[in-house]
Amino acid sequence: MITFTDQARERVLAFMEMEDGELAVRIEVLDSSPLAPRYDLALIETSEGDDGDRRLDGGGFPLLVDAGSAELLEGATVDWVETLQGSGFKVDNPNIKPIGENAPQGPLADRVKHVIEHQINPSIAGHGGAVALVDVRDEVVYLEMHGGCQGCGMAAVTLAQGIRRILMESLPEIREIVDVTNHEAGANPYY
Repeated sequence: MITFTDQARERVLAFMEMEDGELAVRIEVLDSSPLAPRYDLALIETSEGDDGDRRLDGGGFPLLVDAGSAELLEGATVDWVETLQGSGFKVDNPNIKPIGENAPQGPLADRVKHVIEHQINPSIAGHGGAVALVDVRDEVVYLEMHGGCQGCGMAAVTLAQGIRRILMESLPEIREIVDVTNHEAGANPYY
């Protein structure tokens, strides 16, 4: 069900050695959003687990899996990573695919790209802006703004009154449009 890499297993066992009592690792999916999936891994007393938790062997330690998260965690791998920003456990979960992992495909994605290319980008090009399709899932369109739109103080207005209106009028099957732009990274915003 859930695999711990050698590095993650060693780190768990080292943490357990520092504590007293019969300990287990409990894992739960806090947010399954493709924008920012979040997980909770906690070292707890084995008696503290919830009644519905699945009890598994984590590879030398007890592993308790939240009942509501068990299906979402099927096939997941937990690793220990160390970066310049810090260290910690990282969950690689095949059931929660981050947006933008693959190029958007399918009939709706093709129609969205066409509207962006022929209607939206020409209208915002005068401000040095552009919009790119990142992903389409379940009739939800994920967009990223570039150039003058990235970090622009009017980006939310452009999205709400321009981009959203054009896309939803052109493609009524769209349920929602989500801006996934990192606006703080904008180097040359229009406003």
